[in-house]
Amino acid sequence: MPFVNAENFEERMKYTRAVARVNSRVNLAVEWTEDGRNLRAEGFTVDVSAKGCLAIVPQGFTVGQKLRVVNMLNNKMSEAVLIWRGHEGRQGWEMGLELVQPPEGFWGIEL
Repeated sequence: MPFVNAENFEERMKYTRAVARVNSRVNLAVEWTEDGRNLRAEGFTVDVSAKGCLAIVPQGFTVGQKLRVVNMLNNKMSEAVLIWRGHEGRQGWEMGLELVQPPEGFWGIEL
C-alpha cells in the first residue's frame, strides 16, 4: 500500500468538490458594474451544482470579481464570485462561478 503524505492529501482536499455537479446547459447572463455602467454578457453553463457552475462566457473577468448571474430560463438572479478562470475558446472563457446565497431552485432542477 503506498504511503500517503498528509500534507499533500490536505492540499488536494482543499480542491475537492463539496457538492455534486450535473451536466446541464443553461443559458445565462453575467452582469457587472464598470465605471458606473451596468454591463451584461450572455453565455451558457457546462455543468451546475447547488453552489455554482462552470460556464462559458464571451467576456474575461478577474478571479475574485463579484458578478450577478441570471438564469435566462427562469429569470432568477444570484450574486456570484468568479473563483476560477480557464482558457479562452471559440465560444468564450471557461469560468468557475460560486453563487452567493442563490434563491431556491435557481437552476430549475433538483440538485
